[in-house]
Amino acid sequence: MRSILLSAFLLITSVSMAQNTTGNPKIISELKIEGLKKTKESLIRKIARVEAGQELDTVAIAEDIERLKRLASTAYADYEITHKENGEYIVTYRIEENFTIIPGLNIFTANNGDVAFRVAIFEFNLFGQNITTGGFFLRDVFNSYGGYWEAPYLFSDKLGVSFNHKNNTTFEPIFFNDSEANYKYENKNYEAKLLYNFDFHHRAELGINYTDEDYEFLEGATSPDVPLTARSSQLAYRALYEYANVDIVYQYITGVRVKTTAQYINNPNELLNSSFIGTTEFQYFAKIGQKGNWATRTQALYASNTESAFAPFVVDNNLNIRGSGNIQDRGTAALILNTEYRHTFYEKGWFVFQGNVFVDASTWRNPNRDLSELIDGSTLRVNPGIGVRFIHKRIFNAVIRLDYGFGITDNGDSGLVFGIGQFF
Repeated sequence: MRSILLSAFLLITSVSMAQNTTGNPKIISELKIEGLKKTKESLIRKIARVEAGQELDTVAIAEDIERLKRLASTAYADYEITHKENGEYIVTYRIEENFTIIPGLNIFTANNGDVAFRVAIFEFNLFGQNITTGGFFLRDVFNSYGGYWEAPYLFSDKLGVSFNHKNNTTFEPIFFNDSEANYKYENKNYEAKLLYNFDFHHRAELGINYTDEDYEFLEGATSPDVPLTARSSQLAYRALYEYANVDIVYQYITGVRVKTTAQYINNPNELLNSSFIGTTEFQYFAKIGQKGNWATRTQALYASNTESAFAPFVVDNNLNIRGSGNIQDRGTAALILNTEYRHTFYEKGWFVFQGNVFVDASTWRNPNRDLSELIDGSTLRVNPGIGVRFIHKRIFNAVIRLDYGFGITDNGDSGLVFGIGQFF
């Protein structure tokens, strides 16, 4: 009898507790935002999915924090949940802001041997709304300049716009029949894009681009198949899709990022342009121990125009193969691998000193060649190397990078590469 009564009591108690749990969900009574200096609180609340009155969901809170970490204005973010006596909950987002007005200076050797430089200044949090604006001046034998404006949250937490203009004039080598010629290259470009965030991991861009291009022969080899001058004006349509599932904690990144772009050019000049250009990029990041970070990037590039010597993809120090030099080769398709291990040797306050070892490798399809050239080894370049990083944790993208790449394949070049920001 006692056992029956005890069982009945436990049953009634458990049912009562279940009803109480079901009937009284954990409700967020207030969402606090702390630590903001320049960024507007209205922007953070626009971006955040969590708000007062909702049921407490730690998964949604964690996604908000990762979303905030990806903002240029955010150096670090975390959260705290406080349980009130009346059963409600206060959620507090704590944000540590970056300094976002960033000057830039890059000094390098131009393709003709002269000293070249690029100066720039960008603001990544204009009006506290994470609007990016800025411009650059480039002296690379000739003068170039450009301006940029992007507002990813202009219309809503999902929809924004971007505009940019570039007027580039550079000294460009062109390769054909095992020979080389140097051209003056002028490119005037205007672009407008719509930016859309589908959700936490997926985003897309749709853009329209108008370009005037002009190649003028300066010196070097000539060929009846390669014109001394070439001009083109065209309208292009460009689409981008990106999947990002990454976690950023100051200098450490973990996760995966995939980016695919496709560009269609209306009525292209076949001497200069491909009607279709497609690229796919895959990045993988992993934390190794307490102070290590492994980073890998693979790229596949393809252009429909296989014949033109004015091929769109280049082998270059600052783009893919560190130590190779400036524009050492051109191709109409490419496979590229960059992998490196970054190790934090010293960290105190805002300052971080990292060292890294890397391997860069690529294969290319030259103009008028088959895709089999990508895998037959004839265009393989491999450059292992070492480098250092000087990092300011509270200034956006404040990474001074020095790398030395060693060319170990046939006709490989070695050299020092200086840059701002991680290589990828």
